[in-house]
Amino acid sequence: MLRQALTRVVVRDRCGARQATSKTSVARLHQTVLHDFHVAHEGKMVEFAGYSMPVQYGKVGIATSHKQVRSGCGLFDVSHMLQSKIHGKDRTKFIEKLIVGDIEGLEVNTGTLSVLTNEKGGIIDDLICSKLDNCLYVVSNAGCREKDLVHIRAHLASFKAAGGDVELEIIDDHGLIAVQGPTAAKILEPLVPGGLGALYFMHTCEASVAGVPCRVTRCGYTGEDGVEISIPNNKIVEVCETLVAAGVELAGLGARDSLRLEAGLCLYGNDIDDTTTPIEAGLAWTIGKRRRQTADFLGAEVILRQLKEKPKRRRVGLTSSGPPPRSHCAVKDMDGNTVGEVTSGCPSPSLGVNVAMAYVPAPLATAGTQLQVEVRKKAIPTTVTKMPFVKCNYYTKK
Repeated sequence: MLRQALTRVVVRDRCGARQATSKTSVARLHQTVLHDFHVAHEGKMVEFAGYSMPVQYGKVGIATSHKQVRSGCGLFDVSHMLQSKIHGKDRTKFIEKLIVGDIEGLEVNTGTLSVLTNEKGGIIDDLICSKLDNCLYVVSNAGCREKDLVHIRAHLASFKAAGGDVELEIIDDHGLIAVQGPTAAKILEPLVPGGLGALYFMHTCEASVAGVPCRVTRCGYTGEDGVEISIPNNKIVEVCETLVAAGVELAGLGARDSLRLEAGLCLYGNDIDDTTTPIEAGLAWTIGKRRRQTADFLGAEVILRQLKEKPKRRRVGLTSSGPPPRSHCAVKDMDGNTVGEVTSGCPSPSLGVNVAMAYVPAPLATAGTQLQVEVRKKAIPTTVTKMPFVKCNYYTKK
C-alpha cells in the first residue's frame, strides 16, 4: 500500500494508479496553496496525482499519525482535489445524466457520494455532489481531473446545444482541507460561531471558521467524524495555523490511505475504475430509488441488469496475518486456483492484522469464506470479512 525509502516513495492516489517520485522530481510537480506550510512543518513531500504532497510529517510515523486521527483529530490537505459548481436552471437534469445519485431528491444543503459512469456502466470517477440553493457543489478526485473535465464538457456542450441551461464553474480560488477524528467538532466548536451541532453527515453550510468565511461539509475519507472546509486561498494558511495551535495534528497521505482502507472506502484506480460497475464494487446504495426507475443515466442498462441478475464478481474485504497483501497479489481458492486479485492492502494500525480489498467470484464473496493470497510466492491464509473493518463514526441524526 505504501512503501517508503529516503529517495524513493511509492503511493497510491485516491483517484489514480500507483505513482512514484524522487526528491529531484518533486520540485517539478504542481503545488497546492499549502505547499510552503507543509515544508515549514517538516512535511515529507512526495508525488500524488501530479502534486507535491506530504506523506507524513517530521519523525511521526504513519501508524502513529493514523492512531492520532482515530483517537483525536488530524488535518489533511486535499486542496489538489477538483472543486466545481454547476449553475443554471437545468443543472440537476444535466448532472443526473452523468451520475447515478438522486440529486433532485436531496434537500438543500445536503449531498451524496455518487459515481460518474460511462456507457458500459464503468466508473469514470467517484465524487460528492451537494445541492445548494442556487447551484450544485461538486468535489471530485485530483488524479481524474483532466478526464472528468473532458467527459463533463463534452456532455455539457451537447446538452446546451439542445437548449439546456447549464454552466460549469471551476473553483480555483479556494483550497480544501479535511479535519477528521472524534475530537474534530470539539476543537472546531469555539472557532465556528454556533458550532457544528446541527451539521450532520453529508450536510453542508457556509460558516465562519476562525473568522474566515468558508464552506463546511460534514464528510471525509477516514470513517471518523469530521469536516471538509473550502477556504479562500489567501486565508487557508492562517486557518490551518489556528487549527494546529488548537490541537489538531497534521496528517499525510500515508495515514489517509490506511484510514480509508480500514473504513472500507474505495480508492479510484485501485478498487474501482472504468471497467468496474457500481454493483460489482458494492456501491449499489449510491443508485437512488428514483434513478432505478427513470434509468436515464449513462450505463443504466448494464448497471440495472446487474442489480437484478447479480454480478459475477464482487468487491470483498480480506483479513490475514503475516506478510501483508498488496495491490495485484493473486487471490486463490483453497485448491490453489487463482480466483481474483487484491486491489488494496496494508497492515491495519487499529486492528493489528492485515486488511485488504479484492474482487472474487460472487459465490466466494460470503463473509467467512476461507481463501489464500499469494504474497512473495507464498500462500497466506485469508478470510473474507465484512467491511468496514473498523466501525465508522459519522455524525448522524439519532
